[in-house]
Amino acid sequence: MASMLTLVKQTVAALVGFSSGMVIAGAVFAFISVIGVVPRLAQKTGTQEYVKLYEEAITAGGICGALASLSIFSPRVPVGLLGAAVFSLLVGIFYGCLAISLAEVLKVIPILTRRTHIQQGMFFFICAIALGKLAGSVVYYVIPGFIR
Repeated sequence: MASMLTLVKQTVAALVGFSSGMVIAGAVFAFISVIGVVPRLAQKTGTQEYVKLYEEAITAGGICGALASLSIFSPRVPVGLLGAAVFSLLVGIFYGCLAISLAEVLKVIPILTRRTHIQQGMFFFICAIALGKLAGSVVYYVIPGFIR
C-alpha cells in the first residue's frame, strides 16, 4: 500500500512539473512572438530563408524544457561534463539571442551606435554580447559547485 501511495505521489508530482513546464514554455513562446525575436534575428543575420528552422528549434527547446521539468522529482540523469557543456552552450545561445532581440526591440543598440558614432563593426559588437552570455552560461553550468 505504501509503494502505491508513493507511486501516486510521484505521478502527481511529475504531472505538476510537466504542466508547469508547459505553462512556462507557452508564456516564453508568446513573449518571443510578441517581441518578434525570430524575424529580427533572421533579418539581422541575413538568414531569412531559415526562419522556419529557427521556429522549429525554439519549439523543440520548449518541449525539451518541459520534459526536463519532469526530472525535478526524479533521480538525476548524469550527463557528465560534455553534456553540461553542450547544455550550457545551447542555453547561452538562447539567452544571447533573446537579450539581443530585446535590445533591438527597445532600440538600445541603435541609440548606442548613434551616441558612440559606431558605424562599422556592429556585427562584432553583437557577437561579443552573445559570446559573453555564452561564457557566463558555460561557467554557471560546467564549473562544479558554481551553482550553489
